Amino acid sequence: MKIWTLVENTTCRTDLQPEHGLSLYAETGRHKILFDAGQSDAFIRNADRLGVNLTEVDMAILSHGHYDHGGGLKFFLERNSKAPVYVHEKAFQPHFNGKEKYIGLDPDLQKNDRLVLVNDVLQLDEGITLYPAGWLRSRFPMDSFGLNVRENGCFYPDSFLHEQYLLVEEGEKKILFSGCSHRGILNIADCFRPDVLIGGFHFKKLDPEGAGAETLKEAAAVLMEYPSLYYTGHCTGQAQYRFLKQIMGERLSYLSTGSVLTI
Repeated sequence: MKIWTLVENTTCRTDLQPEHGLSLYAETGRHKILFDAGQSDAFIRNADRLGVNLTEVDMAILSHGHYDHGGGLKFFLERNSKAPVYVHEKAFQPHFNGKEKYIGLDPDLQKNDRLVLVNDVLQLDEGITLYPAGWLRSRFPMDSFGLNVRENGCFYPDSFLHEQYLLVEEGEKKILFSGCSHRGILNIADCFRPDVLIGGFHFKKLDPEGAGAETLKEAAAVLMEYPSLYYTGHCTGQAQYRFLKQIMGERLSYLSTGSVLTI
C-alpha cells in the first residue's frame, strides 16, 4: 500500500499548500481510496502537483462530520464522477466549537446521490471495512474538549458517534485510518491493535509544558503496549508530537502535506 498526504496543517514541500485539515489518498492492490478531503480544494491542487489522479478514486470515506475533513467534498464530487462517498448517518448533525462557531458540513451535500450513509460495520470489499464509533468499546475516558452538537435548539457535548474508521487488510498487514480519533486514540488502538495506525490523536489542547504533560506520558505508555506503528499529524499538535516522539521514538512518525508512505 502507498499513502499520500494530500493536505495537513504543515507541509514538507514549498510548492504544496497546507491547511488546518486532513486528506489522505491510498492505493491498495485493488483500490484507490480518498480518506477525508480537507476544508477546501487545496487537496485537489496538491494532488495534481503530486501526480495523484483523483478521477481514478473508486471509493471515498469521510471520517466524521467536521468541516476540516469534509469541506472539500464538494470539490471532490466535481472532480471525480464515479466514486461513492461513505459518510456516517450522523455526520450532518449541526456540530459546533462551543455554541457560536459552526464546524459542521455543508448541509447541501446531503442532496448528492453518491453519498452512502453508514450506521453499522460495513465491508466495502474483501479486506476493506468501515467501523462506526459506536462499535468501539471504551476502556479509556474521552473528552469533548468543548465541541458540541445541537439538537432541538439545545447544545450537548459531542459524543462523536458520527466518527468512523477504515480498516484495510492487505497481505499480512492491518492498516487503520482514523481522522481525528475523537472517541479516544487509546480506545481506538486498544480495539483494533493494527500493524499501522494512521490519524490524528486530538491532543492539541494538552499543554506538554504544563498540566497536559502527565496525560501525554500516560497516553504514550499505553500506545507503546500495542504492536502498532503510528503515523500522525493534524489535530495531534506539533508540540505534542515532539513530546510523544521523545518517548515513542521510531514507533511514531509525522505525516505532513506531501508525505508519501509505503507500507
